[in-house]
Amino acid sequence: MPYDTDIRRAIDLATYDGEREVLTRLKNLAALSEEDRARIIARGADLVRAIRGQSSPGLMEVFLAEYGLSTDEGIALMCLAEALLRVPDADTIDALIEDKIAPSDWGKHMGHSTSPLVNASTWALMLTGRVLKDEAPGPVGHLRAAIKRLGEPVIRTAVGRAMKEMGRQFVLGETIEAAMERAAGMEKKGYTYSYDMLGEAARTDGDATRYHLSYSRAISAIANACTHKDIRSNPGISVKLSALHPRYEVAQRDAVMSVLVPRLRSLALLAKSAKMGLNIDAEEADRLSLSLDVIETVLSEPALAGWDGFGVVVQAYGQRASHVIDFLNDLATRLDRRIMVRLVKGAYWDTEIKRAQVAGVDGFPVFTSKAATDVSYIANARKLLGMTDRIYPQFATHNAHTAAAILDMAEDKRAFEFQRLHGMGEALHDIVLKSEGTRCRIYAPVGAHRDLLAYLVRRLLENGANSSFVNQIVDESVAPETVARDPFEAVNDPAPHLPTGPELFLPERPNSRGFDLRHQPTLDAIEAARAPFASHKWEAAPLLAGKAQPEAPERVENPADPADSPGTVAWATEADIETALAAARPWEATAAERAKILNKVADLYEENHGEIFAILHREAGKSIPDAVAELREAVDFLRYYAANAPEAQPVGTFTCISPWNFPLAIFTGQIAAALAAGNAVLSKPAEQTPLIAHLAVSLMHRAGVPATACQLLPGAGQVGAALTSDARVGGVAFTGSTDTALKIRAAMVKHLAPGAPLIAETGGMNAMIVDSTALPEQAVQAIVESAFQSAGQRCSALRCLYVQEDIAPHFTEMLTGAMDALTVGNPWHLSTDCGPVIDEEARAGIAEHIQAARAEGRLIHELKTPNAGTYIAPTLIKVGGIGDIEREIFGPVLHLATFKSRDLDRVIGAINATGYGLTFGLMTRIDDRVQHVTEAVHAGNIYVNRNQIGAIVGSQPFGGEGMSGTGPKAGGPHYLTRFTAQPAPVQGQKWEAAMPVRDA
Repeated sequence: MPYDTDIRRAIDLATYDGEREVLTRLKNLAALSEEDRARIIARGADLVRAIRGQSSPGLMEVFLAEYGLSTDEGIALMCLAEALLRVPDADTIDALIEDKIAPSDWGKHMGHSTSPLVNASTWALMLTGRVLKDEAPGPVGHLRAAIKRLGEPVIRTAVGRAMKEMGRQFVLGETIEAAMERAAGMEKKGYTYSYDMLGEAARTDGDATRYHLSYSRAISAIANACTHKDIRSNPGISVKLSALHPRYEVAQRDAVMSVLVPRLRSLALLAKSAKMGLNIDAEEADRLSLSLDVIETVLSEPALAGWDGFGVVVQAYGQRASHVIDFLNDLATRLDRRIMVRLVKGAYWDTEIKRAQVAGVDGFPVFTSKAATDVSYIANARKLLGMTDRIYPQFATHNAHTAAAILDMAEDKRAFEFQRLHGMGEALHDIVLKSEGTRCRIYAPVGAHRDLLAYLVRRLLENGANSSFVNQIVDESVAPETVARDPFEAVNDPAPHLPTGPELFLPERPNSRGFDLRHQPTLDAIEAARAPFASHKWEAAPLLAGKAQPEAPERVENPADPADSPGTVAWATEADIETALAAARPWEATAAERAKILNKVADLYEENHGEIFAILHREAGKSIPDAVAELREAVDFLRYYAANAPEAQPVGTFTCISPWNFPLAIFTGQIAAALAAGNAVLSKPAEQTPLIAHLAVSLMHRAGVPATACQLLPGAGQVGAALTSDARVGGVAFTGSTDTALKIRAAMVKHLAPGAPLIAETGGMNAMIVDSTALPEQAVQAIVESAFQSAGQRCSALRCLYVQEDIAPHFTEMLTGAMDALTVGNPWHLSTDCGPVIDEEARAGIAEHIQAARAEGRLIHELKTPNAGTYIAPTLIKVGGIGDIEREIFGPVLHLATFKSRDLDRVIGAINATGYGLTFGLMTRIDDRVQHVTEAVHAGNIYVNRNQIGAIVGSQPFGGEGMSGTGPKAGGPHYLTRFTAQPAPVQGQKWEAAMPVRDA
């Protein structure tokens, strides 16, 4: 994507700038002398004394102080408030209330709060918790159980009402009309309002359409209150761009610009005609660049000329905040407009840190300390105050020091406004409003209490930390000067080091290199690296320690494009197999030497990422995110096994047979483990993906792995059969179908030495259970990823979804809508979510299954399939239960069943009865249910309230039980043991490789 201005380029390039360097620039920008800072501290402390002396804190502030995210009870209340009002069935409501209230220690909060209402609520929660606990022995226990049964309807009603009242403290009104009526009181005191329509990111186009209609209606309603000529004196509205498009992300930029821009433009035109402000809320850092594209396009609309009500929120915790302000000022100048800029601290901190670490990138897009964010806020406030000819600053803060700094720096008190949240900061801004004559606007959420969750959590993240101003202002034992402490001093305090992505696994090993696929410079670099290989032709053949005598080369297919062949393969012959077996020698280097070379292999993989990505796209049909994940997993396997390389005696010669669905990661993982233990390896890749295997082994040899220790034998099933039935082979690592694993086991029992290990990871009939407490939006996102990412071609992919029948109709509608938002197409393109299945044989088998469901009237939903290539579009099929699925359908096909709450154990029994046990997912807000289900389900990897794909080497070892696998998990601490020599079995002892019989 070309940049329109140097400022835009600077914004993207600065995403992961070093925090120390950025802070140095910001301190210079703030331009505050020692004298200035002392004056601001004194002014801030005076504000704290005035706040404490004039009024009691607001109920919301007191509640957050007593029950923040730093307490178990606060978390329990948030979970209850988040889930209770959307749960439709009484049984689940009762279970949720008991789960959240009974285990918590409410007594420790008794009498702590300055608010009688909060103390009374604590007393009620303590009594309710005692009623709900069953632990008392004898007659007391029986009496309590009886009270519990009789009292549940009463408790259910009371807690429901309490949650609604709690919602009322956070939400101004459930409708825009109710909110405006309630706002009248504060407007009489001199405040204005910005209304925020509750509701999070759209998951479906239907959601986006409804949100757009909701915004349109709200603007029309607010227009009646816009009676002033000066737009700054009228109420306004805040808009989330993620609510206007279900795929508001960089990968879907073209779709976003074609759909979201017209939607936002229509809202802006309505706001202009109403003479009101419209603010674009800031969201996650990875959406910043895309949001600026949208903002610039909409604001450039000629019909919006002369309107100074367009606003943008800038987050001070973002390291690029200063650059964004420069861009907005430049844009306003170029378009001859005035833009409102609301400066906030930022409310996605945990998400930003976690995403950066998971992505493996070297740095964070946000500051890592509260003091640094406060410094950024003040410095950028200084910048905004110097741009008031083109910018109308809106300073959102509840912090007395921040307010004091702004008042000290501002020359014209009417050239900006303060903002506060509904229910918070009232005392501070009452004082400032009266004493300074400044403007203040209240940011007020509007909507149903059931939509409260995300808003509530963000408020807690902003204000729930013990060090926050909101908590300290309530605690009168904290001195005013401490509450108003100078962040320019606090930023120098020692702080725990927050590891970046590359540092996560130190000192054991460096993490694999990360690629931020929402970062334009990274995307440009990936494109430059893979472009030379867009039409390249590779040649795969046996790589042996002796002379190869392969068959004539054959064409390798691109599953996405029949017209494109990425290369040729020459299959190994019987002579090649014999040559390899005869030449194989264990790797006799020390463990440290082996580790050094395996780490060099990892480095070479990363250096050749462009070529690797290109082969994965064109040979295996991998999308860009899948190719990145595959490379990273392969590198992690190499470094993890290198770091744990044992000094023990190796088995000898290991046959490694890998699948096509992870042709680099699993292929490399098997070989790396065997080599780390000092074995010789005979590797047979899947027939469909020999090119990536050939490149991988070539890089291993280049790094220093001896040819005698690692040989490549591409071929069909007979090659694998020969390599698993020769007495010179000491063990087998296999990933593939259960049927093939059983054949390998039989061959090993017949031909290999007793005790020869079989390390098998096979298929699974993977299920997920979603109960009525689950957050539908979160669950749907996880389900779509689990079932359809990688075209459903993961061993761990979701095959059967159980949804509690009480929520099934609405949930199914949301799920099919989220499916419609997926892009099926060529995996070379960033916008592609779902690529092809691996070959025509796979496509035909899956299509036959879908056609059978269609003929029986069980097809719920199916997307359109591209004309060329071996594609199967994401499909949803109705079943009575997992027992109706006769075999694993290895593609983007999800089977949906419903269940009654009381039948949960029956569902678990049906899942276990399949005999498979690879992955399992659970979506629930009830902790007791998590414990019960995870103990009862037989699965190697269990995922709770997240997707069920993507195990991380070293953190989430992966492997199944039952018909899904044998032995220790890959990427775990015990895996390498199976590649070392074990004590010989006792003479006469019957030996059998550890692989269960299908009917066992």
